[in-house]
Amino acid sequence: MGIPTLIKTQTASNSASLDFVDGTSDVVFDSTYDEYMFVFTDVNPATDDASFRFQCSIDSGSNYNVTTTSTFFKAEHNEDDSASELAYESGNDQAQGTSYQDLASGVGNGSDESLAGVLHLFSPASTTYVKHYYSTFSTYNSVNRERAAYVAGYFNNTNDIDAISFKMSSGNFDGVIQMYGIS
Repeated sequence: MGIPTLIKTQTASNSASLDFVDGTSDVVFDSTYDEYMFVFTDVNPATDDASFRFQCSIDSGSNYNVTTTSTFFKAEHNEDDSASELAYESGNDQAQGTSYQDLASGVGNGSDESLAGVLHLFSPASTTYVKHYYSTFSTYNSVNRERAAYVAGYFNNTNDIDAISFKMSSGNFDGVIQMYGIS
């Protein structure tokens, strides 16, 4: 990995979504960098047991519906040590779907519940290749369970991606999202 350069920080405060669109509000999301990294801090949903999601756009954010194929697995451990699990979650993956892709599921909305994580997106400006991504998230939920979520996939499109959107499966959210370019 190269050196990260902070491009933009956005703070959600009871927000329906946060979007990063190339050329707006000082956002650079083009061929300037081959890799983009998004860092998520203290993201907390208004609705309990929500999933945190993302999707990309090839038309400057008019539509967020780029075809993706993905994989999603989790590792969980109860706070009281009563159970643990390592599992693939087929309900959170996609096979050539155009819906928002889950990055973390089962996020609690209590004051002691939230998520943090990192998403990497590679070569979004390429007009030759598909665009690969992977993420790692840590969440704490309303049933006192720590969950690590691992997602990987690709956007099956050779158009350049010029916008990305983040939102919850239900309701609004608070938190900080930072966008970095990796040189």
